[in-house]
Amino acid sequence: MSILKNIKNKSKKLMQELIVLHLAYKNPKTPWTAKALIVLIIGYALSPIDLIPDFIPVIGLLDDLILLPLVIYWAIKLIPKDILEECRVKAKTHQWNKRKSWTAAIIIAIIWILIVYFIIHALFLNK
Repeated sequence: MSILKNIKNKSKKLMQELIVLHLAYKNPKTPWTAKALIVLIIGYALSPIDLIPDFIPVIGLLDDLILLPLVIYWAIKLIPKDILEECRVKAKTHQWNKRKSWTAAIIIAIIWILIVYFIIHALFLNK
């Protein structure tokens, strides 16, 4: 039972860090390199497609348990400490704008559909 509780706590911390990254992205003082990495991280975290599919036993969860926290840690290292602290304070009371969340989800879905279309077109239809 403690393993499940530990996973839930880590999941909550991960979600909190995603909120911090979102707020840091909106800050004009955040370096562009951090912003670029934040876009990739949040896009990947919200995307229904993983590098390693989740249905593969054990290995399927590695990208969510190891890869995602590593790139979040890397992005946090690129953000200046004062901006990071300000965003951590704001993240404790931050409420997501549901309309913008749906818009972002739709944009991510369209991007994945276009990627799949171009891959299929290049591999099978371009003869």
